[in-house]
Amino acid sequence: MMHKTLLAATALVALTAAAPAPNSGPNSAPLGLSRLAKVATVDARYQAYNIEMVEVTGGRFWAPYGGPADERYRQRPPIDLTDARLIALAKALGPSLLRVSGTWSNNTYLEAEGEHLSAPPAGFVQVLTRDQWKNVVAFSRTVDAPIVTSFAVSNGTRGPDGVWTPVQAQRLVDLTREAGGTIRAAEFFNEANMPSAAPQMPKGYTADNYAAEFRIFRDWARKAVPGMTILGVGGVGEAGLLKDVPVPAEMGSHVSSEDMMKPNPNSLDAVSYHFYGSVSQRCKGLGIGTAAKEDALTARWLDLTVRDYDYYAALRDKYEPGKPMWNTETAQAACGGSPWASTFLDTFRYLNQNAALAQKGLQVIMHNTLAASDYALIDRDTMTPRPNYWAAVLWKRTMGAAVLASPRSPSPALRLYAHCLVGKPGGVAVLAINTGEAAQTIALGGKALGWTMTGQPIDTRSVLINGKAPALTPDLKLTGLEGTAISGKAALPGHAIAFYAVPGAANPACR
Repeated sequence: MMHKTLLAATALVALTAAAPAPNSGPNSAPLGLSRLAKVATVDARYQAYNIEMVEVTGGRFWAPYGGPADERYRQRPPIDLTDARLIALAKALGPSLLRVSGTWSNNTYLEAEGEHLSAPPAGFVQVLTRDQWKNVVAFSRTVDAPIVTSFAVSNGTRGPDGVWTPVQAQRLVDLTREAGGTIRAAEFFNEANMPSAAPQMPKGYTADNYAAEFRIFRDWARKAVPGMTILGVGGVGEAGLLKDVPVPAEMGSHVSSEDMMKPNPNSLDAVSYHFYGSVSQRCKGLGIGTAAKEDALTARWLDLTVRDYDYYAALRDKYEPGKPMWNTETAQAACGGSPWASTFLDTFRYLNQNAALAQKGLQVIMHNTLAASDYALIDRDTMTPRPNYWAAVLWKRTMGAAVLASPRSPSPALRLYAHCLVGKPGGVAVLAINTGEAAQTIALGGKALGWTMTGQPIDTRSVLINGKAPALTPDLKLTGLEGTAISGKAALPGHAIAFYAVPGAANPACR
């Protein structure tokens, strides 16, 4: 996608010349983009996404809203990874990473060659056919998103002594290689701090069990897939959701990530964790609260992601010092997302999380999901991109891997972030998130292109970019993403988000 990284490359070249002196005035002190220091570098595939294993196999996933009040899951057919619209939309996010995992992956059985099962073997819950996994590999290659995964650990994977064996893991690795794919990284299993949350998992699983089996996994992985990044332990909720309330019985026992990391220090290539600020209405019965729409633009809600990062980074510093941090699963709310997860209202969280964690030095962030349930980037039934998808595209086209210090904001309601500009040495990209009702004036200090995202009402599913509705055309082209020329100073409406490309910023950190 390098030739389409910015929508108006020729215009950017022209804008570089003859940039005017910085503007100043009320509420618009120049941002000083040329002086912003580099604070971190993220992976080139920083912004990534999940396709849940249960989407690949088909099965009971989060039920659409509008059904019975107590309906949590609904049977869904396997996702069509050959769909031309889905492929085109995913390509626009590449290069990226594709995680195929989730709670359901812990008890999924991959068929052997020549095997065609009508029901899962004992100790498993669903079956992954070889053709389904080959479709995953083909999709991964087509959209330039190497695979990140985790492995089955349910009762069916275990020997007579009850200890995990890598038979199923080896089969998945072999099939991936046979199909021409790459497993870039993997966790041992999904959300290891809640090991019995899924059916057919060992009862009473402890940190000691995990530590012993992780050593088996680690030693196998080093030999079987030497280029694969070993992630772990993939904990979730320990800084917030599960910290101050009892763990619901249906989620099984809770095992501390620290207790799992302590016996095997310096064993990981990167430390991974998951983050959800709350749960959706589907899981109200868990008693751990639900995401509140009225909180969506508050600092408390937006900053929860930093709290959880800091918790798991502290464990990294203690047991895996110097290792990269990955967030391998995150979205608006667990259990499929709230009804407003698919609206522009959640785009403020989506982009703030990307930017705030990049400043912390997080290497990869993986959104859940690409195209399933309310928190998906794309509506699976219609293949229509949602507001967060368009935000992801604009991020990909402007925000480079080099992360800069945040410019000084004129208002607490205006969150400003900066990266080196994609494809333009010395250029700077600015992300402006206006959570307040009042308009803001932003002095960029030079000519720029801007993309302003707005929505009326704010919880609309039809976001506008520079007043136009972006779309995927019948011939699979993205439209409605043209940048608007800005002469030094930008006006950002209330409850709006903007990306600004400033090619003439002349920041030495971006050379």
